[in-house]
Amino acid sequence: MSNTDGRNDFDFYVGTWQVHNRRLRERLKGSDSWEEFEGVSVAQQILGGVGNIDEITLYRESGIGHGFTLRLFDPKTSHWYLYWTSSATSGRLDVPMIGRFENGRGEFHAQEFFEGKLIFSRYVWSNITEKTCRWEQAFSTDGGKTWETNWIMESTRTE
Repeated sequence: MSNTDGRNDFDFYVGTWQVHNRRLRERLKGSDSWEEFEGVSVAQQILGGVGNIDEITLYRESGIGHGFTLRLFDPKTSHWYLYWTSSATSGRLDVPMIGRFENGRGEFHAQEFFEGKLIFSRYVWSNITEKTCRWEQAFSTDGGKTWETNWIMESTRTE
């Protein structure tokens, strides 16, 4: 099988990362107040490389939280499906974010409910080097015409 179809796109993230988080305190309310906190993420490949997982521990003002991402690659479409759950939403996986990498930048989208309203959500992976990367989450209430970035993670490899 070809390894140029995108299945190796998340290989950069395998390992342990120190993560500096900036999270908007109130989303889709015009807020400009950010909570900043640290985290540690540990990622590994699964399923012979067509998937990976990571678990993150978040040291927030409100206490320690845990998150888990499952990423699965579909070789037929060259798309990744990203599933998230956390200790705050135990018992369910969020709807998958679907997308791929182009020119070193990964962009993933979904439609989901937020506070009772259907919105668009987006993840972007960028600034990827051997030792650093950036992830951000944004929401849109107008079908993707405008986006409010509400969570930014700047990661640095610790190993």
